[in-house]
Amino acid sequence: MDILDSYFSYVKDIVNKTVKTQKENINKAADLVIESCLNGGRFYVFGSGHSHMIAEELYIRAGGLALVKAILPSELMLHEMANKSTFIERLDGYSEAMLKLYKVDSNDTLMIISNSGRNSVPVEMAIAAKEKNVKTIALTSLTHSKNSTSRHKSGKRLFEVCDVCIDNGSPVGDAGFYIDKLDTPIGATSDLIGILCAQAIIVKVVDELMKRGFNPPVFKSSNVDNADSYNQELFDKYYGYWK
Repeated sequence: MDILDSYFSYVKDIVNKTVKTQKENINKAADLVIESCLNGGRFYVFGSGHSHMIAEELYIRAGGLALVKAILPSELMLHEMANKSTFIERLDGYSEAMLKLYKVDSNDTLMIISNSGRNSVPVEMAIAAKEKNVKTIALTSLTHSKNSTSRHKSGKRLFEVCDVCIDNGSPVGDAGFYIDKLDTPIGATSDLIGILCAQAIIVKVVDELMKRGFNPPVFKSSNVDNADSYNQELFDKYYGYWK
């Protein structure tokens, strides 16, 4: 079989399994977000390392919900230095500061994305959020997480401390596609499956809000004619130093 056909088949299998097994959890996650939207809250999303791309996917983009607020500190991304985000993700005390800076409160829902779900920052963020009565969603790999020990002082992993857990179906180590004569697997899937799950949450949320008579603020593409003034109204209303 052609290598691309093999890889596409590998990805399709994970997608199909995720769709089959995670629909109920995606619906549960959407219900938390819907409740936040109706009560004047926001949908916060957070991920470090490559997981930040899933958070960014939902934030101020075409078809995106303007009630999404992404927690995207640059030191937890990968563009500043190769291992910087890896080291910072293992620090204690960081997440509580982020929640204070972003003014996350009990009306909000927070989705935390971490493939392994074992590092201090994502676990601490979930624990600290729950202490504020914030509703929490984990987007993680249960296969990886259940085969790993926690690096947080509580001994807990992300899926053990969140209200809802969505399993991205990725293998231990994320990359799990093998080619001949190479021992190290390639073709990581957590981000592409994670984005699918995240967008599915938004689709469900927007549909349900419309059914309940709540007109959800949704961005248009800035590359579509006459979208700038429409989007600017959403920027002015929902973004900036606020809460």
